[in-house]
Amino acid sequence: QLQLVESGGGLVQPGGSLRLSCTASGFTLDSYAIGWFRQAPGKEREGVSCISISGGSSNYADSVKGRFTISRDNAKNTVYLQMNSLKPDDTAVYYCAAGAWPCYGMRYWGKGTLVTVSS
Repeated sequence: QLQLVESGGGLVQPGGSLRLSCTASGFTLDSYAIGWFRQAPGKEREGVSCISISGGSSNYADSVKGRFTISRDNAKNTVYLQMNSLKPDDTAVYYCAAGAWPCYGMRYWGKGTLVTVSS
C-alpha cells in the first residue's frame, strides 16, 4: 500500500518548537518534491513549505519564513519540518504530500498530524 505517514505533532506552548516527520511506505520519496500543507479549523488548506527532489531548493509561505525549516534525508526516506517560535495561528492539521516541484499535482497525501499551539 502506497502511503505517507506524518508524525511529531502535539501540544506546544507559544514560542515552542516541534519537528514533524513524513515517511513513506510502499514507495520512495526520492522521486518526488515533498510539500507540507496545513488546514486550520474553519479555514482552507494552505501550502506551508516545499522541498525539491535533491533538497537543493525549497520555498516557504510568508507566514512561516524564518521560523520553519524543511529538510529531507532520502537515505531514510523521510522529510522533516522543523517548526520554531510557534504561534497560536500555527495550530492546524499538518499534511505532507508528494508530487512535482514546486509542489503541484500532489500525487500522494498523508492523513495528517495535529499541531496545537496554546498556553
